[in-house]
Amino acid sequence: MTIDNLEYNTEREKLIIPEYGRHLQKMINYAVAIENREERNKVARSIIAVMGNLQPHLRDVPEFQHKLWDQLFIMSDFKLDADAPFPVLTKEKLQERPEPLNYPQNFPKYRFYGNNIKRMIDVANKWEEGDLKTALTYTIANHMKKCYLNWNKDTVEDSVIFDHLYELSNGKINLKGSDEDLTESSNLLRGKKKKTNSGSKKNYRSRSKKRY
Repeated sequence: MTIDNLEYNTEREKLIIPEYGRHLQKMINYAVAIENREERNKVARSIIAVMGNLQPHLRDVPEFQHKLWDQLFIMSDFKLDADAPFPVLTKEKLQERPEPLNYPQNFPKYRFYGNNIKRMIDVANKWEEGDLKTALTYTIANHMKKCYLNWNKDTVEDSVIFDHLYELSNGKINLKGSDEDLTESSNLLRGKKKKTNSGSKKNYRSRSKKRY
């Protein structure tokens, strides 16, 4: 028995997209080597048909067809010169880095407050001076304090919240030196602790219940 024609995985070329298997990769390598363009296009379309049969429920969807042609060029290491019905994917285009996305928050260093706080502050800035605006600003400040405590899980001075509120409002809301205090930290965190304790008791009771 001869073993000269046996192939070992260590000797085989690395598959670019392993999901399609080695036989499809060999078909693509064969298509790349075809000199006649008409014949090469015919083989390329046949390969696309085989790739589509692996997911028959998607093979006739235009967007999926575009994906298959892109994968075909990728698996050929961009050496296949074939006429595709879609813009041909190039190696440069594939390696092109996307533009960085802008962070959706105006003050990323205060991310623990969330975007809604900034929107509330912007609304408060548009209100006329009076009791309603004052009540709204203190409501915002208390909510900011609660957000800060959820992030820091400790205590925070009211002056810190007032400084942040002044900065986030672009200096339009100034509670610095105010005689009115915000809600105590223990009261803001009390509801969260009660919820945690009640949940643990419930779990304990369920664990201790006899099963028959």
